[in-house]
Amino acid sequence: MSENTLETTIHEPSETADEAEMLLFSVDRSRAQFAWKVGGLDAAALNRAHPPSQMTLGGLIKHLAFVEDDVTARAFGWPAGVPWDPADWEADPRWDWTSAAQDTPEELYALWADAVARSRAAWERVRTEGLDGPARITFEGFTPNVRRILVDLSDEYARHVGHADLFREAVDGLVGEDPPQPA
Repeated sequence: MSENTLETTIHEPSETADEAEMLLFSVDRSRAQFAWKVGGLDAAALNRAHPPSQMTLGGLIKHLAFVEDDVTARAFGWPAGVPWDPADWEADPRWDWTSAAQDTPEELYALWADAVARSRAAWERVRTEGLDGPARITFEGFTPNVRRILVDLSDEYARHVGHADLFREAVDGLVGEDPPQPA
């Protein structure tokens, strides 16, 4: 095992939090839970599949890094950017999952942490602009508001934090809901 390099501190919302602050808190809490469940592992642990699934913790990290960039891009209308552009998604629609095995733990952790930092910076705008504005993407004639896209990001984390929880317990027995917090 290596040292945990991911941020796991949960910053509680204010007692008068509005909807935007609460939704951002919810995503950040899930990020901290995810970081705790995937952090501090070596390549063998990150690349271990958990049958019958082919998922790995490393694949989860890279997938959620992509999701952070992709969801933010869809909400605010810019390209997801590197390293997602050069990926041959046509040849391998699961590239984010399968290519993680070629990345070192440090590369995976940095990729996810950088994507989270970009996403957090972009989502800060909802504190002043609100959640009602239209997203910059249309699905089958429907343009969701930014709130819907933020809820989708929260849902994606909810699904995958559960996976990470089970996989991490299988790796080294780590269990619990929230990471230990500073006193």
